[in-house]
Amino acid sequence: MSDRWAGAVPDVDDIARLDTGVPHIARVYDYCLGGKDNFAADREAAKEFIKAMPDIVHGVREARAFLARAVGFLAGDAGIRQFLDIGTGLPTADNTHEVAQRVAPESRIVYVDSDPLVLTHARALLTPAPEGRTAYIDADLRDIDAILGASGGVLDFSCPVAIMLIGVLHCIPDEDDPYGIVARLMAAVPPGSHLVLGHPASDVQAAATAKATSGLNTRLTEPVTFRPREQVAKFLDGLRVLEPGLVQYPRWRPEPGSSSERPVSAWCAVARKP
Repeated sequence: MSDRWAGAVPDVDDIARLDTGVPHIARVYDYCLGGKDNFAADREAAKEFIKAMPDIVHGVREARAFLARAVGFLAGDAGIRQFLDIGTGLPTADNTHEVAQRVAPESRIVYVDSDPLVLTHARALLTPAPEGRTAYIDADLRDIDAILGASGGVLDFSCPVAIMLIGVLHCIPDEDDPYGIVARLMAAVPPGSHLVLGHPASDVQAAATAKATSGLNTRLTEPVTFRPREQVAKFLDGLRVLEPGLVQYPRWRPEPGSSSERPVSAWCAVARKP
């Protein structure tokens, strides 16, 4: 079943208050993926981003492919049946619940995002398997209490949960303690839970990345922070990182016959809470 909690998902009035003149990172990525759920401000920001860093389109697509492989592994080999996907982004192919529920239809998924457009599309488009459940929470990653409190209506935090943080932690500046946020999330779930991490890199194609993010940050109301590998690795402290470790998206357990040689400006990993 699909949960539509009162107050949890933006309504028509929320959308009416949406500031379409300011780009949002989820809609910028939607444009990069060839989507149509974006506005002129998002498209202009995305075009500048792509001009400075043409490989970003490839990178965004690889991020979605990594999500599918990671969720497939967790629902299959690891036996995970609960997923908390924070920083959902606009719906596209192979969303978390679709991948998980193909393997295990009874899987439960909670999506979290702070963009009203994302949550409205999620409610309309993300249809779960009849045996499973999905829910959608309008919340910022920094509001851990709200996320965990609302998620408790669907997820059982006494059983393992996969925390999905793909392409969202770069939206949290250092002064807001992103490492503390991840630590609190992982402290709330039991042993056997997993962290699925994907983070844009500042040390892959460094010059192009610096130019692209600088241009993007002049347009965003909340600047993004790309980080080098050693800083991304700190999010995994205290967890058992699964093979092949902290790598670029295409190099995390690629499908047979696929190429992983083209660099992607991002680091990713799947790690288990011991």
